[in-house]
Amino acid sequence: MARRRQRVTIKHVAADAGVSLQTVSRVINKEPNVRAEMAERVQASIDRLGYVPSIAAQRMGGSRSYLIVALNDRQRTIEDWRNRQGTDWVDQMLLGGMLTCAEHGYRMIVELVDTHSDHIERELSAALAALQPDGVILTPPHSHNPLITGLLAEQHICFARVGSLVEGAGFRLTMDDQHAAVLATEHLLELGHRRVGFIAGPSDYELSGWRTEGWRSAMAANGLAAELLAVGDFGYDSGRAAAERLLASADPPTAIIASSEQMAIATLDAIRARGLEVPGDVSLVSFDDTPIMRFTHPPLTAVVQPIAEVTARAVELLIAAQGGGEREGAPVVVPARLTVRESTAAPRR
Repeated sequence: MARRRQRVTIKHVAADAGVSLQTVSRVINKEPNVRAEMAERVQASIDRLGYVPSIAAQRMGGSRSYLIVALNDRQRTIEDWRNRQGTDWVDQMLLGGMLTCAEHGYRMIVELVDTHSDHIERELSAALAALQPDGVILTPPHSHNPLITGLLAEQHICFARVGSLVEGAGFRLTMDDQHAAVLATEHLLELGHRRVGFIAGPSDYELSGWRTEGWRSAMAANGLAAELLAVGDFGYDSGRAAAERLLASADPPTAIIASSEQMAIATLDAIRARGLEVPGDVSLVSFDDTPIMRFTHPPLTAVVQPIAEVTARAVELLIAAQGGGEREGAPVVVPARLTVRESTAAPRR
């Protein structure tokens, strides 16, 4: 049987270059207190031996852990996985975060935390103690949870809050959900719709309010009443119930905007259950552009949220803070956009 190839370690590099382990670590971490000729010698050994730095080796050079931890909602993520519905949010977050971390010699780990748990402080403290991350990315609804942000601030851990504009510590990043809702509403109004319904997300997500306000403001700007509002929890069942309420109105909507892909699919099913057609009788817009939006019949017009780009920017801010940069600042906006497909058209009546 073939002998397994021995893994090249930092010790091999140090021996090959004739320097200490600490010197190799400082070169790997691109620290400034290394002479140019010494750095060149170590780098030559790294290239010759094919050495890939480990986190343990990087940590030898100083106080950094070279880990970024992203906290995502446990209950919703696990439910989606168990139902085999996937979660494009996590996929896109990994895409933007992991690739950007790799560019800087970092690693990203996703931890699931239940924001409604009585044990959240204990669970989060245990995770922070075990991983000792250089930075933490908070996704909704953790982004504006004062218990989580307070704990991170107390432990002097730099963090980024995606989808939150609440004043306080940490970087704030948004996808301008309010403007995205305006774009979706104006698209429907330009097609000639005057009764546009909106299915909002739960109130424990700060962005739910922004989206609702965007819809209201676009309707008001066109002299129209924003009265066809229903609320769901981003899931299919709540979206179906919300859509049924809107469609059962005395004067039902000719177009509906749903605040998640599952609620959009539920709305599509509710419309068809009444013998109606999309977009002939009711136009439909989703607030998530997950892969399934392109394969529904008809393909759904959708708000494209730049999750990967926002996560990448969050990683850049956190890593820069480790190098002496600011640990908070003005909100960073990476705007969403609207992709128009076949589910929206001029109203039939």
